[in-house]
Amino acid sequence: MSPSHAGSSGTVSTTTVYDLAPDCTTESVDVGEHYHAAVNGVVPYGVFVDVSDHVSGLVHESVLQGEYGVGDSLIVRLDEVRENGDLSFSEATLEDYQTEAISDESDVTVDALADHQGGTVRLTGEIVQIRQTGGPTIFQVRDETGIAPSAAFEEAGVRTYPEFDVGDLVTLVGEAEKHDGSVQVEVESMSPVDDPGAVRERLDAALDEAAEPHDVAPLVEWEAFEPVFEDLRTVAKALRRAVLDGRPIRMRHHADGDGMCASVPLQHALERYIESVHADVGAPRHHLRRLPSKAPFYEMEDVTRDLNYALEDEERHGQKLPLLLMLDNGSTEEDTPAYRTLAEYDIPIVVVDHHHPDPEAVEPLVAEHVNPYLHGEDYRITTGMMCVELARMIDPDITDEVRHVPAVAGLCDRSRAEVMDDYLALAAEEGYDEDALDDVGEALDYLAFRLRYNDGTDLVNDVLNVACDDRERHEELVEFLATRAERDRDRQLDVTLPHLEAETLDNGANLYRIDVENHAHRFTYPAPGKTTGAVHDHKVREHDGDPVITIGYGPDFAVLRSDGVRLDIPEMVTELTDEHPGAGVSGGGHLVVGSIKFVPGKREAVLDALVEKMSEAEIDEDLRSTLLRDD
Repeated sequence: MSPSHAGSSGTVSTTTVYDLAPDCTTESVDVGEHYHAAVNGVVPYGVFVDVSDHVSGLVHESVLQGEYGVGDSLIVRLDEVRENGDLSFSEATLEDYQTEAISDESDVTVDALADHQGGTVRLTGEIVQIRQTGGPTIFQVRDETGIAPSAAFEEAGVRTYPEFDVGDLVTLVGEAEKHDGSVQVEVESMSPVDDPGAVRERLDAALDEAAEPHDVAPLVEWEAFEPVFEDLRTVAKALRRAVLDGRPIRMRHHADGDGMCASVPLQHALERYIESVHADVGAPRHHLRRLPSKAPFYEMEDVTRDLNYALEDEERHGQKLPLLLMLDNGSTEEDTPAYRTLAEYDIPIVVVDHHHPDPEAVEPLVAEHVNPYLHGEDYRITTGMMCVELARMIDPDITDEVRHVPAVAGLCDRSRAEVMDDYLALAAEEGYDEDALDDVGEALDYLAFRLRYNDGTDLVNDVLNVACDDRERHEELVEFLATRAERDRDRQLDVTLPHLEAETLDNGANLYRIDVENHAHRFTYPAPGKTTGAVHDHKVREHDGDPVITIGYGPDFAVLRSDGVRLDIPEMVTELTDEHPGAGVSGGGHLVVGSIKFVPGKREAVLDALVEKMSEAEIDEDLRSTLLRDD
């Protein structure tokens, strides 16, 4: 509250002279009011005075009634606050006045800093990052409304306020100034808060409320999706809270069409939310990374790389260790060695996936796990469908940009969901027919192969038409990439089809095997998984409804595709592991698509045992024409 609003009421005419506490800022002064002041400098044209540690100004010689030296006291009247923030005072001689102490200074919140640019502000909050530059020390301080950079300088490259660390609650006072497009506080003083317990409780309550996701309705009505939708609200809150806490987010996703349909809308929503929380315009670049994963699980190579970068960022940039977000990946026992590695550093893990899970192995190691299988559903609810809703819970304003994405995700993973027609209708409202959506998925898969471990954010955004401002470029790019993908796939089929090994199993299924190591082009599109899928699609069309199984194998792996046969690949992997000790069997997938690894010396035994299990599998017409396109 400014002092002009704190004076006495009634008809008392005695002038009030305000005595400002040292930490008071320009928010505590008003033009026309009187203040106790002390001279801090004498110049030929007047004297400079302090009315607090952070509020100073000039008494010009023309309005100065006496002679003063440094340290002398006087009463001044505030005459003007100039556009550049300078204060102009005049000396006041008062015969009858009362003094009122001003010590209850109100903080400026982060979201209001821009309104106080050029003025002195006081900010109370938690330090969430400390970064030492070659010049000042940059403290990122969060309050109930956001996070602001605060620069403190003592000597170039020297850490200021070394007594404070990340997690401490502080009150700082300084000038709100524009720097590199952002408003930051140029710190003049920093001190611990008087009542940390109360401040912590206030901050946590406000941030917990702010983290609540938006109340959005699903894009389509779907009873099977309802329990998953509620789980996604929990994840949305965890992600929003991570942003509010200044914790970086590392997003790992399967490098395929559905993985991109899951990660790209979510990346877009999180970047927008980070921008709304951080006063630093460069925050999204530093606090969110999207990282594609080639393997269908979180490899030790990837977690080692991620952890190394996270520890470097903690050391060099003062960042908190990140939250790991696994998308279209992360639900299986194969992920657990990587998770145990992160557990050594208390890095939280959130998983949104639709592959057949191993909950007993995974859930003790993760903070949140969303998977339709946990609610008696299956892969027809794709990760892309889930993450579009998750993104809308974080920022509903992106809805019009992502309405077509669930249809792309469903086509990429050949979802047999009964609401696919509804998703296709939504996409049609945005000008996409089914062929166009198929081309988008094909282009995404082709791009994922070419990008390898690069996220290719801007290019991927243009292909998926999310955060893309040029629809014509999007369409031309999709047409080009999809055409290239089709050409390369046809070339691969030309060399693989003549080498197929065919047989009819006891259950009537048509089995095809292809050695993709020796009878397919290597190191080019499509990769072994996609090659197997292309061969499988070709044979499914050729058999026109009869059950088909395709195995594409190499020295130490096999990729499986099925149409019309209930394979339950995760269960087969478990059985093979028990039945063939020493074969190093691992893998997983869905009921009709998956992959298996083994040691090369056991390939023949494992594949023979696999085919025997396939011959005993149930023929299921409901699983026909549900081919997936996972790698």
